[in-house]
Amino acid sequence: MEELDRVFEKVSGYFSLLAEPTRLKILHTLCDGEKPVNAIVETVQTSQANVSRHLNAMYRNGVLSRRKDGNLVIYAIADASVVELCRTVCVQVAGQMEETTLPTHAVDHFMPRSSPSQT
Repeated sequence: MEELDRVFEKVSGYFSLLAEPTRLKILHTLCDGEKPVNAIVETVQTSQANVSRHLNAMYRNGVLSRRKDGNLVIYAIADASVVELCRTVCVQVAGQMEETTLPTHAVDHFMPRSSPSQT
């Protein structure tokens, strides 16, 4: 059972980290490749301070990587398994939603599978 406890702790950490919709939006934004913070802010449509706080939390937990390019800080997905987990849950939930019918293409393109360079 001790081995399972470690697994459950890791999974619990993922769910805790991803329990914030803004972080899901950020992951979705980064699925098609790395982006500088300003592009993430523009896509997610919240304040830079809020986006930076979420980016830092995901970076500290190993979900995202970051690098500097001059004055820009660029983020990318570092743990593709988190994206796959989110995609699985979101597609399942979207498929069960009765009050709102999402277009098929919206569900199909949710958190697109990462390219080989992101895994």
